[in-house]
Amino acid sequence: MSTTTTEETVVAPVETGYWTRARKVGAGLVGFGLVAAVLFGSIATSQTVRFTLSDDAQGAALEIDGTVGAILFGLIAAAAGAALFLERGARWFTALLGVGIVGFVLSFLCWQISDAPAGQNFMPLVNIVRGTFLLAVPLIFGALAGVLCERSGVVNVAIEGQLLMGAFSGALVGTMADSVWVGLIAAMVGGAFISLLLAIFSIRYLVDQVVMGIVLNLLAVGLTGFLYERLMQTDQAKYNQPPHFGNWDIPLLKEIPVLGPALFESNIFLYLALILVVVIHIALFRTRWGLRTRSVGEHPTAADTLGVRVLGLRYRNVLLAGVVAGIGGASYTLLLYSFTKNMIGGKGFIALAALIFGRWSPTGALLAALFFGFADQLGVYLGAINSVIPSQFLAMLPYLATILAVAGLVGRVRAPAADGKPYIKG
Repeated sequence: MSTTTTEETVVAPVETGYWTRARKVGAGLVGFGLVAAVLFGSIATSQTVRFTLSDDAQGAALEIDGTVGAILFGLIAAAAGAALFLERGARWFTALLGVGIVGFVLSFLCWQISDAPAGQNFMPLVNIVRGTFLLAVPLIFGALAGVLCERSGVVNVAIEGQLLMGAFSGALVGTMADSVWVGLIAAMVGGAFISLLLAIFSIRYLVDQVVMGIVLNLLAVGLTGFLYERLMQTDQAKYNQPPHFGNWDIPLLKEIPVLGPALFESNIFLYLALILVVVIHIALFRTRWGLRTRSVGEHPTAADTLGVRVLGLRYRNVLLAGVVAGIGGASYTLLLYSFTKNMIGGKGFIALAALIFGRWSPTGALLAALFFGFADQLGVYLGAINSVIPSQFLAMLPYLATILAVAGLVGRVRAPAADGKPYIKG
């Protein structure tokens, strides 16, 4: 079987008619940009807005008048939308869309920060970037688990359960062994356990993969909840006080402004997530294993005729996905918290959305996870400066971003052709 190393190219479907995807998105950006310029500009104050390059109000900062900033950035978003509307090809689609989104967000922030109480009219960029990466870590692991499964032809709706079982196993075994490393291994096993059930029932017994994923999520919630009440609640010290990983600083790189302190004074989970994105991307598009994995996800019958063990490869990749998701679950309980019932709180489904938003690519999934992590962190920041926006709405931000991203920005995407289709060896 050929081992060509050329990365596959996703060709967008040709759109006909006047209202193409670019025109629709462009018109939407024009509308949002004008609303931002008029509405945010009219209610923002003239107080100076500061985007500090540190983690507090001190030091260098980018400053702009609140009203001027809200109007200016709104107009930038509208201009990006207008350029996108007039653009006949998709050449600049991603760049113009990015400019439009950033412009709208900055316009909104100029309003919010200028309206903040005295002494809080600044945004510490280091804290925002650090929080974005931290909140994105479990999403990155979950999305990578989805990439491994779905590129192999198995739909992984069980990411939520894999993350939850990883978090529970890491906390329980890590506490009992008083070792973060033993807890991390246990988290991998916990995630792999959910994946093993997914593989057996989906690949061997041909159960509907979406239904099976939902059932496994419910199983993980019920099983961890039951054991939490029976063990952890009765004796927290013995079963639910896991040791935590500390931060690992990287000399020199941590001195880079803004990005350095946020990215290179971080924890093992963030480093592992970024390393795995690179490793899985290279492996998927530059190795024999990756070529076989993609062939099994696209044309399993053809792969089988060329000597690829389709079912065996699917089993291995689904189990590997569980290990990866288990590490993501451990990032909750071996980094910051103790275990609580259903502590993942839907992040597995956001990871699934990141997988789709990222078009089943490791690097795309990383960028999508960071987008959702930023939405989550933005809600935390606005709550800290006593935003006039209700706290319930702020808590909804990551989920609203998920809906907008998947329903409004992705457009038509194509999953691997054999994704979710059982393969019966002839």
